[in-house]
Formats: sequence, C-alpha cells, structure tokens
Amino acid sequence: MIANYHTHTCRCGHAVGEDREYVEKAIERGLKVLGFSDHVPMPFPDGHESRFRVPLRLLDDYVSSVLGLRAEYREDIDIRLGFEAEYYPDLFEGMLQVLSPYPVDYLLLAGHFNDSRETVYNPQTQFSHDALRTYVDRIIEGMETGKYTYVAHPDLFHYAGPERIYRWEMTRLCERAKALDVPLEINVLGLREGRNYPCDQFWPIAKEQGCRVVLGCDAHDPQDVAEPEQLARALAYAARFQLTAEPEIALKKPF
Repeated sequence: MIANYHTHTCRCGHAVGEDREYVEKAIERGLKVLGFSDHVPMPFPDGHESRFRVPLRLLDDYVSSVLGLRAEYREDIDIRLGFEAEYYPDLFEGMLQVLSPYPVDYLLLAGHFNDSRETVYNPQTQFSHDALRTYVDRIIEGMETGKYTYVAHPDLFHYAGPERIYRWEMTRLCERAKALDVPLEINVLGLREGRNYPCDQFWPIAKEQGCRVVLGCDAHDPQDVAEPEQLARALAYAARFQLTAEPEIALKKPF
C-alpha cells in the first residue's frame, strides 16, 4: 500500500488521536498519499446533528487542520482532503452546498443507513429484501452522480436472507460499479475487528463482474494507518478471491 484514502479524526466522536499522529504514522510506514475522509457533516433540516459525523461547527477546524498538515508535510507525503458520505437524495444537494466553499479532493461513498432518518444501521443483521434493495439502489444512485471516487465497504449491509437474493442485488451493484469504473473497497478495519464485512459472499461477485478493488484502512486510530499485519491480512483476503488491490487511484473532485 502506498496510498490510504480512508482516514478519520477524533471530530467524528468515535476515533482517537491527533491529526498529526495519523500523518506521522503514515510517513513512518511508507505511505506516499494519505487521504483524510472523516464522516461528512449533513445539513439536517431540523438542526439535528448525527452522532457519528463531524459536527457542522467543526467543519472549518477539520479543513484547516488537514490543509495545514498538507503544507507542513508537503516534502514527505501527499495529504488529501476528503469526506466519507452517504447518498441521501433529500440532503445531497444541501451537502454539496455545505462542502462547495472548501477545496475538497474527493468523496467516499458509504451506506451506513439507507435514508436521512438514520434509524436502521445497515451492518446489523437484517432479513428484509426491500431494505437490501434500497441499500443497493442508494449505492448505485450515489455512483451515478459522478461525485464519488470509490465505494467504501460496499459489502457493509448484513443480509441474512436467501443467498440467491443477496447475489441478485449485489450483482446489480457490482455491474454498475464496473460500468461506471468506480472502485470497491476491501475494508481493513472490518477485517481486523471481525465485522460482517468484508463479506465472503460479496467478493466473488465483484471478481465475476471485473470490478476494480482498493484497500481502505478505515483508520480510527493512528496505529491503524497502514499497519503491516493488518495489510498482510487484507492482501491475503483479496488473493482468496483472485483480486488485486490497486496501490493508488486517481481521485475524483466533486466540484
């Protein structure tokens, strides 16, 4: 790995460490590119702030910190400013308006929830075909905006129903990812913590469809940035499905 684009900060409320520590760990472990992609602030109409996102009041601080570190460490590493963002049709344009004043390098597409009510967390076990279909629809709709560089943990939805339904829906997702040339992420954090993703059912489908693959550390602690043992496990996981993770990808600016 020479580039990691999936890095959080303590501003989201469930990560630890100082921004500088992530940068210095990335340099120590030989990364050439470090992308910060904390959970995007969402402009909820009632003033609600999500429990797992950067609050709107800390957006300026996040951007200033990343840009400051980019300038300070420019001789040692290429630092990029990004966000991990769901695609909610009702909030999408508002989200872009919030971000447009800033020099955002990229967005990662995520599907922690299917809609802006954020009531059902998709990694929890579900049996609903409708919910799985909606998850896939949202990921496809997000990819089709052309605003997202890659899909973070595309296999995050934990469907416990019939395998044929899972295969049908995830084939739809992978077909569109291939057609739109959007890479899919093997999530290193999920592998390390034994989460329901990476999902063994998903990646054979991605292979069959010829999807591009990237590793994402999903670092919530500086120690998780390109940790050698975790990366070795992730590369071995990809190899199980005859997948080759791209060491670096071109970023897609949303503006």
